[in-house]
Amino acid sequence: MTNLGTVLPTVLAVLGMTIKYYSFALLIRILLSWFPNLDWSNPILSTISSITDPYLNIFRGLIPPLGGIDFSAILAIITLQFTESLLFRSYYLFSVPVGY
Repeated sequence: MTNLGTVLPTVLAVLGMTIKYYSFALLIRILLSWFPNLDWSNPILSTISSITDPYLNIFRGLIPPLGGIDFSAILAIITLQFTESLLFRSYYLFSVPVGY
């Protein structure tokens, strides 16, 4: 039988690392959007777009582009970084052995 004290920190660590990798994919997507002549039908670019655009669309609905610049990506990254920070802080909180 597994102990909840060991499972919870593991789940938090996995979620935190998943968000870290997703943030990296999101950053690549944002940087690639600066090149308007890219062929988004390329399988790699299409995959990155299909993974990150649903998340970005949430923030695009909140902040409309101003002067042709999409500032919603900044809010999307800040939100991911905040969530990642909370997960890693929770990981360290729950991974400390009882009695210390």
